[in-house]
Amino acid sequence: MSKFLQTSVLVRGLRTELIVQPFADRILVLVTQMGKVGNLIQVSIPSTADPNAHTSFNDSDPREPLPSPSPAIQLTPIFGSAPSAHAQTLYSLYAAQIATLLWLTIGGEYRSVVVGIALRSSKGHEEGEVSEEEQQTFLAVMEGLRTILK
Repeated sequence: MSKFLQTSVLVRGLRTELIVQPFADRILVLVTQMGKVGNLIQVSIPSTADPNAHTSFNDSDPREPLPSPSPAIQLTPIFGSAPSAHAQTLYSLYAAQIATLLWLTIGGEYRSVVVGIALRSSKGHEEGEVSEEEQQTFLAVMEGLRTILK
């Protein structure tokens, strides 16, 4: 992957920007509904681990379920923090899933991925439970990312 990619998707009435910027040593992915970088998390995988080993993935079929992130993925907070422990867990899930999609789509390139996430908080969820609104946002973001990576 060597080119800048950008798209905007409408998620529950909110404009959500998706930006993918490759660099020589990492790939930066920004997911924002607030026009800022947000919480930065670096996702890496040891060179001895194969992200493809535990999943099959056909990105040409949009009905294909999302691939499961490798258990070998390492998440490192860089800076910023999520507004709550619940949001931090969600942001970690976003980061792991985004990196997995990138690695499986571009194939053979396992550069670290730095994910910046700035999403509007959802209301009315029990702590520890993912709301329907959060699930819809997650799936819409992943679909938007799959679209621009094709």
